[in-house]
Amino acid sequence: MILRKLWTSVVLFAALAFAVQLAAQDSSWTQPFPPHRIAGNLYYVGSEELASYLIVTPRGNILINSNLESSVPAIQKSVEALGFRFGDIKIVLISQGHFDHCAGSEQVKNLTSAQYFVMNADVPVVESGGTKDFQYAADADMHFPPTKVDRVLHDGDTVQLGGTVLTAHLTAGHNKGTTTWTMDEVESGRTLHVVIVGGPNVNTGYKLVGNAAYPQIATDFLHGFQVLKSLPCDVFLGAHGSYYGLHAKYERWKRGDRNAFIDPEGYQSYISGRERAFEVELKRQSAGGL
Repeated sequence: MILRKLWTSVVLFAALAFAVQLAAQDSSWTQPFPPHRIAGNLYYVGSEELASYLIVTPRGNILINSNLESSVPAIQKSVEALGFRFGDIKIVLISQGHFDHCAGSEQVKNLTSAQYFVMNADVPVVESGGTKDFQYAADADMHFPPTKVDRVLHDGDTVQLGGTVLTAHLTAGHNKGTTTWTMDEVESGRTLHVVIVGGPNVNTGYKLVGNAAYPQIATDFLHGFQVLKSLPCDVFLGAHGSYYGLHAKYERWKRGDRNAFIDPEGYQSYISGRERAFEVELKRQSAGGL
């Protein structure tokens, strides 16, 4: 009984700490960021920290990440500032079924009539508005408008539109359906391998050992890191701008460096760092640390 009460207190404290963390990040999550072309037909249309990507094709466009409910008008403004029609978005994809990446999806669907494609393990979370999330089911602050999924994706599935092909890689752990997207873009006569990392982080309060709500969480993290390390990467992107150093790279791009987003070494360094952080936390919890 004492241990149970202690664990409950720890979980409540961790949830409070995460809420404080979210509040601190909120300004960067909603701060507008200049939309820009990354490579080929791939563009950035997100905020300072919450990344959204627009892929333009002759048959309509693809949006990766709808972000917060309040993000949608800003995403639309960015899309239109680049000279494209928001209504030409035909497919909406996400990196993960957390509110900061998918809460705006219902609104985008209503505004564009786009189809919503989601990794199978995230479908229950997305269609329940977050109430079936393994970690945040009871946290109303993490909920979002439930959104109907039009196509259920599985690991290795491709999404094709107007000659563009994206591949969905299941890199679970951060949540059950975390998806890393890969595609090729042609820039200055060369083919670049693009990787948009879904999210390899162990959030505050995550239980990696003995997690009844997500028993395979540690195994999924390990598998996800194996997948990420195996992907060929020239252009390193992610669900959050801070994953890949958006600010610094954009400043280089603005000064005329059209190779600013090409960063294979930075990609491998980032993945290795996140893997080490996971291993440290797993070791701590395996040794009995709460």
